[in-house]
Amino acid sequence: MKYSAIINGLQVDAVYSEESIYDIFIPLLRRLTELQRRENRRIIVMLAAPPAAGKSTLLSFLEYLAKDTEGVEEISVTGIDGFHRRQEYLTSHDVIVDGKPINMVKIKGAPITFDFEKLRDKVKELKMGKLCRWPLYDRKLHNPVEDAIVVDKDIVILEGNYLLLKEKGWEELKDFADYTILITADIKDLRQRLIDRKSASGMQLEEAEKFVEFSDLRNAKLCLENSFKADMMLKLNPDNSYKIL
Repeated sequence: MKYSAIINGLQVDAVYSEESIYDIFIPLLRRLTELQRRENRRIIVMLAAPPAAGKSTLLSFLEYLAKDTEGVEEISVTGIDGFHRRQEYLTSHDVIVDGKPINMVKIKGAPITFDFEKLRDKVKELKMGKLCRWPLYDRKLHNPVEDAIVVDKDIVILEGNYLLLKEKGWEELKDFADYTILITADIKDLRQRLIDRKSASGMQLEEAEKFVEFSDLRNAKLCLENSFKADMMLKLNPDNSYKIL
């Protein structure tokens, strides 16, 4: 099935196989619906995956699918990219990487470039069942847009690279989750997807390749190698199909 959406300010086109839709996605939505009805409150689902694994597009598709599937509750979907620190902050602060001072914008997307405390406080709001205004990241602006959407459903799926990360601070987040999902992928496939994404946001090819090698691939490996196991484990294949592990 072909699916198109505006994700983080960019047009994204995806194709999902019937096997993925009917064997994985719809059963997942039914499982979450049953969980929410049993708990009789808002539930939070955390989906962790490396950069360029199609997290945001998949969640947008699941939101569409939930509206179109009988017997399934509608869902709110959002991500953590809106909690990136602003570009002007990143360009004015340095961190030590491999023993050398590096401007934070050069490693944008690493855990340290997020405002973790702000994210944690917002997740607490979600857990309390409140109607919650949520920031989104715009890849054209290279900055978050505050209060971009309203999260108001009783099933909320939150996506991000580090939601299941085994690092101080970040490891607190999983305690707010009622259900967790982890998507893995081959690093070589992610590399090309990352380069394509950077190029689509206006970066020159050579610059995109350098950024991916220095920053994005580190983040991808961190997610793949240092995340907690999840209730559902999925593998993203090169053809954009999924396999349950």
